[in-house]
Amino acid sequence: MRFSHSAVILAFFSATADAWIPGPTNYLTKLSSTNRLSHVSAASGALHATPPSSSAFLTPELASAAIDAAQGTPLYVYDLEKLQKSADECLAFPNAFGLTVRYAMKSCPNKAILQAFHKKGIHIDASSGYEVKRAISSGIPASNISLSTQELPANFAELADIGVKINACSLSQLERIGKHYANKGMKVGIRVNPGVGSGGFSSSTTTFSKTNVGGPSSSFGIYFTSVDDGTVASIVEKYGLVVERVHTHIGSGSDPKIWQQVALRSLSFCKAFDTVVSLNLGGGYKVARVPGEQSTNLQECGGPVSDAFRQFAEETGRELALEIEPGTYLVAMAGALVSTIQDIVETTGEDGHKFLKLDAGMTDVLRPSLYGAVHPMTLFPGSGKSEDIGGEEEDVVVVGHCCESGDLMTPAPGEPEELGERTLRKAEIGDTLIMDGSGAYCSSMSTKHYNSFPEAPEVLLDTSGGVHVIRKQQPLEQIYQNEVEVSESIL
Repeated sequence: MRFSHSAVILAFFSATADAWIPGPTNYLTKLSSTNRLSHVSAASGALHATPPSSSAFLTPELASAAIDAAQGTPLYVYDLEKLQKSADECLAFPNAFGLTVRYAMKSCPNKAILQAFHKKGIHIDASSGYEVKRAISSGIPASNISLSTQELPANFAELADIGVKINACSLSQLERIGKHYANKGMKVGIRVNPGVGSGGFSSSTTTFSKTNVGGPSSSFGIYFTSVDDGTVASIVEKYGLVVERVHTHIGSGSDPKIWQQVALRSLSFCKAFDTVVSLNLGGGYKVARVPGEQSTNLQECGGPVSDAFRQFAEETGRELALEIEPGTYLVAMAGALVSTIQDIVETTGEDGHKFLKLDAGMTDVLRPSLYGAVHPMTLFPGSGKSEDIGGEEEDVVVVGHCCESGDLMTPAPGEPEELGERTLRKAEIGDTLIMDGSGAYCSSMSTKHYNSFPEAPEVLLDTSGGVHVIRKQQPLEQIYQNEVEVSESIL
């Protein structure tokens, strides 16, 4: 079945309390938007909860051992046991005719993490040609890598020829691939924008959001109307291409119910090409970072989709394999930023605050400044001893070390421009602050080198509690080593 552009956009409007989403048949499914806003209210309640005495996986003693291994703060710490647990959960995602889990490596591309997931049988979702090369250099077979990118690399054919699976994410990308492999029966994938998106920081399914990668306000993928009107099919036919994969992805932190509806819609794109053997539904599975938030239940989320794949097989005689691309779900709560309180500043009066200044900041975790994201925080004594944890509490604002007013680690939930106080144990200069939930889109998506702060080291905790440095502290000289001397006569 096909939907007109106007019908889909009208169907996906957001009202005060409800959104309407078209299903794969002639009916509309009513969904409450309450779930999509729950992270804001949950985070608000968690800001002033009783501070914990331990983080998601670190104790004062473990944090101290990691600091010693990295030779100081700040640093990232990853827990192998948590990584393996989340991998097992993703590998158990319901499926009808086979499953491939692809790790969205942009979320945290360290070699050790790529190798840990590869050992589990997880493949790779890459977002640039550079990520493809990085994965290959980490020992990932080219045939295990899928590339969906906003910028098709100039050497895309070189990558495809060694086995990398490339998804055309625009009509021009499809043309470029077609021209290079004209009449050679080249197998390709197409990424389709299904006309709707869903991001964890917005309740709208069609307007712009920083974590929404679907709908009319998003540039990601080939807009679904080009599939419906035969434009994609004409390009495929002109160059003799074979479409074997369809790919959709609607956003990070997406509402599970919207994700399910888009999954059903995506099956209709597979009907347009009888050569399609797999449907990739992307990722975006929610992870609860603070108390009160709800993580996506993968079994509940995937069950109806698995049933839809079976129905598709009954109708078409084709058994499609399923692919998913989790990033946040795999690594977010398996990583933490470990930093030191290096200064404490107070302002007075009715609008005054107490500020804890870290030796880290937007150079290490950008999500609060960018999205107004809330991360759980735990304050440990500088001694590294559990018995020294104090009981006194205080409300504080936590900020980073950059000469930038936006370097804010405790924004109001979903409001990066607004201060949010946090109840923590009373701090002293030299104490250790743990930011949990920093495994995804932190080390890989920071403003490192701003103010010439070097890249922080990374440490892995093994399943026996051993501490291993997996990225060393960056020497300052590396930041400017590619700069070139200019003649004084020019200056």
